[in-house]
Amino acid sequence: MHAGDLLTSRARLTPDREALCDLHTGTRYSYAGLNVRANRAANFLRELGVRADDRVSILANNCIAYMDLLYAAGKIGALFAPLNTRLVARELEFILSDCEPRVLFVGPEFINVAQELSEKIDAHIVCLENAEMENALRYEEEMARVSDEEPARPALNSESPYCILYTSGTTGKPKGAVIPHRQVLWNCINTVIGWGLSERDVTPIVTPLFHSGGLFAFLMPLLYAGGRVVLARTFEPEASLRTMVDEQCTVILGVPTLFQMWQETKFFRDADFSRVHFFINGGAPCPPAIVNYWRETKRVNFRQGYGLTEVGVNCFSMTNEQAVQKPGSVGKPIFHSEMRIVNPETGEDVADGLEGELLIRGPHVCLGYWRNPEATALAIRDGWFYTGDSARRDADGFYYIVGRYKDMLKSGGENIYAAEVEAVLREHPSVLDAALIGQPDEKWGEVGVMVVVLKHETSVAENDLLKFCEARLARFKIPKRIVFADALPYSAYGKIEKIKLGEIVGK
Repeated sequence: MHAGDLLTSRARLTPDREALCDLHTGTRYSYAGLNVRANRAANFLRELGVRADDRVSILANNCIAYMDLLYAAGKIGALFAPLNTRLVARELEFILSDCEPRVLFVGPEFINVAQELSEKIDAHIVCLENAEMENALRYEEEMARVSDEEPARPALNSESPYCILYTSGTTGKPKGAVIPHRQVLWNCINTVIGWGLSERDVTPIVTPLFHSGGLFAFLMPLLYAGGRVVLARTFEPEASLRTMVDEQCTVILGVPTLFQMWQETKFFRDADFSRVHFFINGGAPCPPAIVNYWRETKRVNFRQGYGLTEVGVNCFSMTNEQAVQKPGSVGKPIFHSEMRIVNPETGEDVADGLEGELLIRGPHVCLGYWRNPEATALAIRDGWFYTGDSARRDADGFYYIVGRYKDMLKSGGENIYAAEVEAVLREHPSVLDAALIGQPDEKWGEVGVMVVVLKHETSVAENDLLKFCEARLARFKIPKRIVFADALPYSAYGKIEKIKLGEIVGK
């Protein structure tokens, strides 16, 4: 069983149903229309010499070409390896030299970057949306002339690799998580069953499609179920809110920064979310203040999600009622999945209520890391994926994510989880955002430094924030220093890039 026929089968079942609305062009595509495009893209790739296990990359803002290439790669057994548009040429050069794509598709906004990279990579370059570059092909012209017949399938199975998605991690070079066909398929099955999706659901895609969340949280599962996707090119807070209402969206994914930006728009007060079944937060834990604000002001269902690129972005499930009853929980393990919480030092399971490392096993776990057997062996042991996340399970079987072990300070022999300290600072009425990092210390080994962003037109002294912590945190958890900043460095999917925080604090 493989995922190469997902779009083909859906187009056979509901060919005339609307599958996708591209907000940038205003074009609406049926399932049959999407499948024709994917077939053309697959046949075009074949003409360029792409065969099973070859890599295909794209450097572009969200656009229909992502859909074409994602499903085309599945049909012919190629590996879809999208590139983070926020990276500079030097960073992209490392990824391209690692995955060695046979073809690189480039959006008009990134032609200059592609020109810089062209001399350093051995790949066909194809320009999207009528952009031009010397010695490059033009995508729209090629798509117009190639056959729209279904391409012949290579010998695919559940373990055949489908995607390479590079994860930034907390330190070091990016690692390419190898996503097999079974992971794509079982993520669709788990999400549809676990979250109750159906052909009547509509979702907006406002997060970037080079990220696993953009591809797999709702997009592929909902198209698997026969629903409708509304694709935004980039994120615009007020425009995306209006789209949710105008397109009658029913299930909506966001990350903490997006929910914060949405609630600060002028349109938020009048937005009618009566058709929304639930909002779900991913990427990073959502501050309780934001969750409560949405529930109280808009009377909406709000859930907390959890996932990783390596194990699928949808790993837990809960009902709307459970989300209220169990604040802060990510729910119970999704349908076809196994979870353990173990003592990271002994490897033994911990009792309910105690913290330990979260381990995940199931058909939605990746194959490992591209050309990195050492990292693979460390992450996947006896079929279990070691997430590096600290979690606990309550007596009712609900899971809570405490923080990352890699995002942990060890000060004077005590563990300090950044997420816990950050949550306390965010409770201060003047604090908009906060992030903790460690700095070397001769006495304690490591101490915490908190970077704080204040709300507009507010002010507070460093000492006042430290006193605020005293009543809420053990002394060893209180930051030794607070640095004020205009903004925190967030990744495209809402995670704070802690390496860059070192530049702010002068590490």
